[in-house]
Amino acid sequence: MSTAEAIASSPPLLSVEGVTKHFSGVTALSDVSLEVRPGEILGLLGENGAGKSTLLKILSGVMPPSSGRIVFDGADYAPSSPQDAKRHGIVTIYQELSLIPTLTVAENIFIGRAPLGPLGLVSWRGMEDASRAIIARVGLDIDPSTPVSSLSVAEQQLVEIARALSLESRLIIMDEPTSALTETEVQKLMSIMDRLRKDGVAIMFVTHRLEEASAICDRMTVLRDGRVAGHLDRDGQPIQIPKIIEKMVGRAASELYARPTQRDVAGAVRLSVRGLRTVRDPLAPHAIVLEGVDLDLKAGEILGVAGLVGSGRTELARAIFGADRIAAGTITLDGKPIAPASPADAIKLGIGLVPEDRKHQAIFAALGILNNFSIASLGRYSNGAGFMAERREREALAGYRKALSIRMASPEQAIEGLSGGNQQKVILARWLARDPKVLIVDEPTRGVDVGAKAEVHQILVQLAARGIAIMMISSELPEVLAVSDRIVTMRRGRITGEMPGIEATEEKLMELMALDRKQEVTQ
Repeated sequence: MSTAEAIASSPPLLSVEGVTKHFSGVTALSDVSLEVRPGEILGLLGENGAGKSTLLKILSGVMPPSSGRIVFDGADYAPSSPQDAKRHGIVTIYQELSLIPTLTVAENIFIGRAPLGPLGLVSWRGMEDASRAIIARVGLDIDPSTPVSSLSVAEQQLVEIARALSLESRLIIMDEPTSALTETEVQKLMSIMDRLRKDGVAIMFVTHRLEEASAICDRMTVLRDGRVAGHLDRDGQPIQIPKIIEKMVGRAASELYARPTQRDVAGAVRLSVRGLRTVRDPLAPHAIVLEGVDLDLKAGEILGVAGLVGSGRTELARAIFGADRIAAGTITLDGKPIAPASPADAIKLGIGLVPEDRKHQAIFAALGILNNFSIASLGRYSNGAGFMAERREREALAGYRKALSIRMASPEQAIEGLSGGNQQKVILARWLARDPKVLIVDEPTRGVDVGAKAEVHQILVQLAARGIAIMMISSELPEVLAVSDRIVTMRRGRITGEMPGIEATEEKLMELMALDRKQEVTQ
């Protein structure tokens, strides 16, 4: 009997049976059922708002279901808290890591349950020895006395997994574990997940990255609008991505990444960068610096900027936006030299930036949607006496709400309550309200579900058609290929290649992204 057959024939470790959850008249989950078996990786997929987070909170003991039954290891399971869930053997590792940076690796692994010596004091040696054995299981070769603050995001992720293993967890729920990892780090994590699977640990893998889910998952459960849209089995080969997308959004994948058949010809050069160099920050000695970047961006054009993590793409955006100090080089806007010394300067010149870290750099999480929308245009929505003209502000938001299909309950709703896709639309509306000449979007669909990605892409195309010059930075090559009129590649702070979007392929871009000098492909 093969491993897959053995897993399929074993009784479920976790059974979710007809679980429903209501919130103030809104049904977040409706009659959801799924199973996870020992030694299996189950993918839990769905668009933002599909109900994944609600199900995770129920399984991890944050909240109870309104109805339905959950069985874990043959017994009814109704955890009263996350600590109770851990005692049962279910640990959830969230996208926002919960480690304490000022503590060591060992202290984080055994926080709240440090081993004690004969006199009732903490056995530091015993804790470090136990930690050393656990972190070895996840392939982490570091001293357990190392402060967590000195670790990379990928290493911190592995410490989280090690902590789960130290609790003798039988089911580990991973919520977007690869969102901040490089490709190499993702592959390492996948190898560790495979090793845990072989050790009999069950994993529930929640992700927006369909390629990774296809590669690692034995089965998938897809949620849509709070209901189970379908279950998919590996059947000896990776689950096909088009099948996953169709279950998630209810329409064919070919509709989502379809390149526009006809686009307006780009106009004159709107933004020009020559010999741009940045200064190395002494507080971040390993950060990427720009090394003589030359770049043109035309009105009505979407310029895709592709490159691996650490290539300097975000640093280029920050330099143009006045967030990082420029050491040398020139920037011209509509033929006139500019030198933005701050983001405020760039905004006044007509340059907008949608940053890659939406949570920390774009939204004001505790504020309402209306305030988040108008924050960059307060002068436009104030009267002569210095007070906000709220009616005009609300009318403007209502217009963009309709134009961008922003799904929200009311303008007063806290923006943190929106899905990632709708948050991104609010940020786009913020800049559109200023009628920018140049709009830089850095990872515009990060943390955005597959259906909302298509909507964001369409918005960018529409903005370009209005004459806005758009620079789009993305780690996802299919996204770069889908919307870019022209594409440049970067590596180590330099432009390494350029080609028309219509001629580009993933293979060609990967080749250019590996170069140290510029190579240009013309029609």
